Amino acid sequence: MKVAIVGASGAVGQEFLRILAERNFPMDELVLFGSERSAGRKYNFQGKELEVKLLQHNDDFRDIDIAFTSAGAGTSKEFAETITKYGCVMIDNSSAFRMDDDVPLVVPECNAPDALERPRGIIANPNCTTIMMVVVLQPLEQLSHIKRIRVSSYQSASGAGAAAMAELEEQYRQLVSGEQPTVKKFPHQLAYNVIPQIDVFTENGYTKEEMKMFNETRKIMHTDACCSATCVRVSSLRSHSESVWIETETPITVEAAREAIAQAPGCTLQDDPANLVYPMPLDTAGKDDIFVGRIRKDLTDPNGLTLWLSGDQIRKGAALNAVQIAEYLISVGDVK
Repeated sequence: MKVAIVGASGAVGQEFLRILAERNFPMDELVLFGSERSAGRKYNFQGKELEVKLLQHNDDFRDIDIAFTSAGAGTSKEFAETITKYGCVMIDNSSAFRMDDDVPLVVPECNAPDALERPRGIIANPNCTTIMMVVVLQPLEQLSHIKRIRVSSYQSASGAGAAAMAELEEQYRQLVSGEQPTVKKFPHQLAYNVIPQIDVFTENGYTKEEMKMFNETRKIMHTDACCSATCVRVSSLRSHSESVWIETETPITVEAAREAIAQAPGCTLQDDPANLVYPMPLDTAGKDDIFVGRIRKDLTDPNGLTLWLSGDQIRKGAALNAVQIAEYLISVGDVK
């Protein structure tokens, strides 16, 4: 088994390295690829020093079985044919192919078998906020069909990459020192602030990030449920949170919801408000599961439930989900 990471020097690429090592991913060789800027950098992996190779249109992927790509949609589109032409499975973390009909969009807890039908050799990794939400909604869908979803996300700087995390830290330092804050990665100063915009606005008034949650949820869960989202950037460094309202065909009790989530793969119930126990990004950063709390009946809807979730955007929201897809393919013998 030969595996590649494309975009190895980025925040998600570095998380791939950590997760593959932590999970002792079954492979014989790991190859790292990057842009001209990162080519030549060296990273330690399980006691070995690996050098980042320049990503090029050549035969470097001839013997690679699985490639985790996280170098942006433009790079994914440009190099998809180069990566897949010899049978390599491309698990892509960008937005390039998510809504293409001939590319499966997969969250293993929800629709792992979809990964087996990939005419172009590509499997898309969903948007981070969508991944986190559907992992939690899937066990509730088993209790009663979810008709409508309303969600507000509280997304950390990590969602915009390593440079954005560094900018937030620098802004706090600058402001404490009485300096003007550097603003490059966000439309406004993020330190001591929240920004009700992630990605660009579309004609209907929703941002592209919000529309991803609408479209991707339907594709992953094979559902007709509609999702109305407001996505907000907050000044936490790592780990996203979401406040979610759902309307189901028949009522779900709070007790049944708690039990279903407690038993669901990829979820951890953390719901004891009497003792101030609920998920927070400070605690969920670096964890694999999505943590769920504040489960309660929606006071406006007899068939409604409200909950709060938090999870690490770089782990389950990106790298971990992709690795879990690969682990599923290996478990069913579906790699070349």
